[in-house]
Amino acid sequence: MEWSIQQIAKLAGTTSRTLRHYGDIGLLSPSSVGGNGYRYYDQTALVRLQRILLLRELGLGLPQISEVLTRETSEESALESHLAWLRQEQDRLARQVASVEATVRALRGGEGLMAEDMFDGFDHTQYKDEVEQRWGKDAYARSDAWWRGMDAEEKAAWKADVEALGQGWITAAESGVAPDSAEAQDLARRHVEWLTGIPGTPAAAPGGDVKAYVTGLGEMYVADPRFGANYGGQAGAEFVRDALRIYADANL
Repeated sequence: MEWSIQQIAKLAGTTSRTLRHYGDIGLLSPSSVGGNGYRYYDQTALVRLQRILLLRELGLGLPQISEVLTRETSEESALESHLAWLRQEQDRLARQVASVEATVRALRGGEGLMAEDMFDGFDHTQYKDEVEQRWGKDAYARSDAWWRGMDAEEKAAWKADVEALGQGWITAAESGVAPDSAEAQDLARRHVEWLTGIPGTPAAAPGGDVKAYVTGLGEMYVADPRFGANYGGQAGAEFVRDALRIYADANL
C-alpha cells in the first residue's frame, strides 16, 4: 500500500514542500513516482519519516538526522530506543503536571503547600554522572548542596528565572536579530550571570576560565540535542552559541 505525498503531509502534520525537500536532500525518498510526477510513500518510508520527526523533536538538524539514519541499520531497534526515551519523558511530564496541578489546587483553596511534592518531575540529579564525568565529583556535590539548601519558594523563583531566560533566547532567535545585537548580548550577559551564580560550575570557581567554559557550553548546546531543545532546536542553539561566543570575546 502506498500513500500520496498530500496524504502523508496531512497525516504527519507537515507539508508537501517539506517532504519534497527531504527527498531532494536524500533524507526521505518516495517509494515510487507516478507518471504525473506525484510522489508516493510505502510503509518503509512512513517508518523512516516517523524517525525523522522524532529526531527533529529532539532538536537535531537535518545533517545530524541523516548521519543517525545512515549509521543505524535496524529501524526496529532504533524505534525501540526512541520509544524508551519518549516513555521516560512521558513519565517525567506526567509527574510535573500532577505536581503543578496540586500546587494550583492548594493555592486556590488557601491550603499550605507541601514542599516535598512541588518538584516531583523536576529532577536536577538526572545529569549527576555526566556532571561528575565532565567537571568532577566536587562540582556536582557543591551544586547539589546549593540546590538542596534552597527552600521551595527560592527553588520556584530560580526555575522561573531560568525558564524566562530560555524563552528570551527562543524569542530573540525567532525574531531574526543578529547574535551581536544589543538584545542578544543582553541575554548573553544574563546567561553568564546565571552560570556564575551556580556553585560547583567552572564559571563560579575562583580563578576558573569563565570564557572557555561559556564558549564550550555554547558548543555543547549545539552538539547535544537534549540541551539544544531548551532553545528551540538546532537553529536556536546555534544562535545562543554565537551570541555567547561574541559576549565572551568582548567581556570575559
